[in-house]
Amino acid sequence: ASAQFQLAVPVAVVFAPGSVPGDLPRPLPFRDVQEMEISVNLRTSITSRYETVYRSTTAQEEAALDVATAREADAALHLLQDASLGALTVYVVPETSSHLPQGISVYVGKHRSALVRAGGDLATLRTRLQQLTQVMSFTASSIAAALSDRVPDGQLGPDTRRHLKSSLGYEITFSLLNPDPKSHAVDWDIEDAVNRYVQPVLDKLSLVANFSVDSQILYYAVLGVTPRFDKESSSFLLSAHSLPHVINPVEARLGSSAASLYPVLNFLLYVPERSHSPLYIQDKDGAPVSTNAFHSPRWGGIMVYNVETPASPQASLPLHVDVDMVRVMEVFLAQLRLLFGLSREELPPEFLLESPGNEGLADWELDRLLWAHTVENIATVSTTLTSLAQLLDKIGNIVIKDDVASEVYRAVTSAQSAMAKLAVGHLHSAFQASKEAVTSSERAFFDPSLLHLLYFPDDQKFAIYIPLFLPMAVPILLSLAKIVREARQRKKEPTKMD
Repeated sequence: ASAQFQLAVPVAVVFAPGSVPGDLPRPLPFRDVQEMEISVNLRTSITSRYETVYRSTTAQEEAALDVATAREADAALHLLQDASLGALTVYVVPETSSHLPQGISVYVGKHRSALVRAGGDLATLRTRLQQLTQVMSFTASSIAAALSDRVPDGQLGPDTRRHLKSSLGYEITFSLLNPDPKSHAVDWDIEDAVNRYVQPVLDKLSLVANFSVDSQILYYAVLGVTPRFDKESSSFLLSAHSLPHVINPVEARLGSSAASLYPVLNFLLYVPERSHSPLYIQDKDGAPVSTNAFHSPRWGGIMVYNVETPASPQASLPLHVDVDMVRVMEVFLAQLRLLFGLSREELPPEFLLESPGNEGLADWELDRLLWAHTVENIATVSTTLTSLAQLLDKIGNIVIKDDVASEVYRAVTSAQSAMAKLAVGHLHSAFQASKEAVTSSERAFFDPSLLHLLYFPDDQKFAIYIPLFLPMAVPILLSLAKIVREARQRKKEPTKMD
């Protein structure tokens, strides 16, 4: 199915006093539209429109900018700006402004705004604005990753298949693996850690999907690979190439994904058995991984947590271990960001990004996720409905009930609505419409009235009915043959006349 997406990003460029470039084409305020083409494949094209309004600061904005640091300015300006999802506000400050540290020309706040040094002329400012919109909204690669099913493999970067597919919900499971409970009695306060570190991030992501979180402790669960002993460091090592083989045996014990409707993210904390301690993970170059953790795309992550061996050999077993949850959660949250495609891309050196703090992701990062998921949802609906149409063409005797038809109509209407909303820059309503379209298209595709026809084609009917009819058919066919024979006999008889 072909799709022409138009993504409109509303941008406000607000000039503080003393920052207006001398070569503006016309007096403030004025509008300007710039379009960019993102090629995905022959049938899918994306046009991104940056609809920019250039204006001067209001008195309130001037007062908000009249603070010492960029962080304070960002917090004060947040209260005054357009809070709609996907909209960006860029405050241009004079080249000599003390808000930004030395050598920094662009400061990205944790909401939907940024501070930019004026740069003297419009061309410099435009370059900075273009770099900034790429960071804060979407890039060709982030959209290509969302449409990865439609893009030829050769054109995708190595990271694009790392992100989770868009879904209406996700299940997160934290598992503590203790393969040697005789030696280690491990305690982890997972409930408190989830409330303090994970929940704020999930609250922010609740707009994107529903989340459920659970935890478990698994005893005698071992990794599928025997680590190699290294004499020099007197420790055990897991090399990068053996990491893929670690997951399968562990996954068999997790048992969460089998009964789940939604994708499951697994975060595993592994306390190595005493005979394999300490255990370290090596990267491809053989260097130790600083976090002692690794992640698997679209699956989750595993962290190895080494326990201090007691000084005296007579120490009573099992050793009591209290897990340092701050250290563990730092790693798991970084892996969660990677799985959602929220990892920070390489930025120019003159960029400074504010840390999102306790919330785990900035408002503009949420928008970035929504742009990608909306496009992906619309593409998914298009694929699902095309598959359904092809399927119905193949099954001649199908009856489509009214409720299935209405779900198909609803899916098409919602997808068209999402496309239209994207084209005018209403990201929030576009995303909601795309979610409704996915729900309706999947209801139609998996409707029970269609399913039994899928799994009960004509050749199966013959296979079932022939054994029933054959015993009855034999005497009927024999008597038919007898009648035919007799009829022929009768025709021939009158010719035998004297």
